[in-house]
Amino acid sequence: MKTALVCGAGGFIGGHLVKRLKREGFWVRGVDLKFNEHAETEADDFVIGDLRDQTIVRTVIDRRFDEVYQLAADMGGAGYIFTGENDANVMHNSATINLNVLDACHKRNIKRIFYSSSACMYPEHNQEDPDNPNCAEDSAYPANPDSEYGWEKLFSERLYLAYNRNYGMQCRVARYHNIFGPEGTWDGGKEKAPAAMCRKVALAGDGGDIEVWGDGQQTRSFLYIDECIEGTLRLTRSDFAGPVNIGSEEMVTINQLARMVIDISGKNVAIRNVPGPLGVRGRNSDNRLIGEKLGWTPSRPLLEGMETTYRWIKGEIDRHHNRQSGS
Repeated sequence: MKTALVCGAGGFIGGHLVKRLKREGFWVRGVDLKFNEHAETEADDFVIGDLRDQTIVRTVIDRRFDEVYQLAADMGGAGYIFTGENDANVMHNSATINLNVLDACHKRNIKRIFYSSSACMYPEHNQEDPDNPNCAEDSAYPANPDSEYGWEKLFSERLYLAYNRNYGMQCRVARYHNIFGPEGTWDGGKEKAPAAMCRKVALAGDGGDIEVWGDGQQTRSFLYIDECIEGTLRLTRSDFAGPVNIGSEEMVTINQLARMVIDISGKNVAIRNVPGPLGVRGRNSDNRLIGEKLGWTPSRPLLEGMETTYRWIKGEIDRHHNRQSGS
């Protein structure tokens, strides 16, 4: 039986990845600071531990695994990443995790490791035009990420690829573009835009309004979780090291995303644009390289994923309300 280790298995993407690996017949160990808040883990073994601690890492990586997926990071949505208040933690915590995990894998002679980087590492100056952002993989240099989170991701990409060159490892690097779907964080300040929009609309009364940060004309693309997992596995098992984008090319403005959720809800809700942290003006996945190297690109329409995600978040809100009211 093949074995896999998922670092960050208590998170949104990690939880879905564990489920997929189990369906494929893997024995799976997960590790995180916490269990998933929204679903029971399907991992055969789950370790609650801090990967910044080398002792924990040695305990977790106590054998050879066929595949290791390093998703663990200190991260969140715009309200966490772009305020500047969390920069030291974001950089120190994530870099320490990557240094520890990669070194332990090397010492266990584990070859095949997936690392989840982010589109946040792309240069800010290539993402100022909301209608024509440049996120081709070869546009990464000269480097100028828009956040310290992006700088750490860029450093860690180079770290994993250096281990490939120097130690004959088979690390694979992907740049995720705004992954969303059910069983993800939807409140508390670390949620991404799709979940935040779903929560705001679900809580809004008919005839009310929701707040959207900035003028709402900033653009993004959003990738549904199932396609993220598919792309992750295809890359990990390929001969291509990356870095490669894993994202959707269906770009929308944040106001358009909000209107989409309002339409899904069937409510009469207005949009109120207010000041707030924004990040870059435009970002969209460029899928030419992944199509060339893996013979596959994401294709699920944003609307389908948002319908599923809204129903799940609305259900979570209703359950919380029912528990609080005692019904």
